Amino acid sequence: MTPISNPKNFITQNTRSTGTPLLGDEIELYLACQDLPLWQLGEEELDKLQLPTPFWAFAWAGGQALSQYIRDNPDIVRGKRVLDFACGCGIQAIAAKMSGAKTVLATDIDPFAIAATELNAENNKVSLATTTENLVGKDNQGWDVILAGDVCYEGPMAKEITSWLWQLSKTGVIVLMGDPGRTYLPKSGLKKLISYGVQTSSALEDTDVRNACVWEFPRDEQPS
Repeated sequence: MTPISNPKNFITQNTRSTGTPLLGDEIELYLACQDLPLWQLGEEELDKLQLPTPFWAFAWAGGQALSQYIRDNPDIVRGKRVLDFACGCGIQAIAAKMSGAKTVLATDIDPFAIAATELNAENNKVSLATTTENLVGKDNQGWDVILAGDVCYEGPMAKEITSWLWQLSKTGVIVLMGDPGRTYLPKSGLKKLISYGVQTSSALEDTDVRNACVWEFPRDEQPS
């Protein structure tokens, strides 16, 4: 196997444009499917391709829940400047733009995630900006709303990200997180807005249905 020279070509050739269990065909994404080779690639094959673990190839339950919530409550983002942090496949960024956001910046340190997000935005006929810059710890750059889905799956990383999101919420930014009960979700301080039952695959998760919740970082308190 040779390293991938064109991420977008790789994505279109190894995924399929499809809807998601929670949002149906409202948003169509280039995703890995069990009958395609990408689903079967192991760590050794990924290393040979110089391909980071393709989290962007799946619409994770937390991201679906947060996207559905935005579509059900478009006033949250309408006319606002939105950051989709750790965007993955870009489902939240697309949902925000479809719901009337003034601008959307989708960020992910994985360039393949950015390539996937740009393809998926084009697929859904929305325009948004992207960056691979690591924004954790950075000051608010003019965002009114920050969306973060499925970011609490690894301890130190989750602590760093959620501490940063707490700091931003104190500046008056609306900070929403979608999470299907990951281990490192903060145990206190967050406000639960809604939960959705999201169909998943037991090949990816430990169950066929995940109870995914949308949480808000309150702007008037912070856990010690």
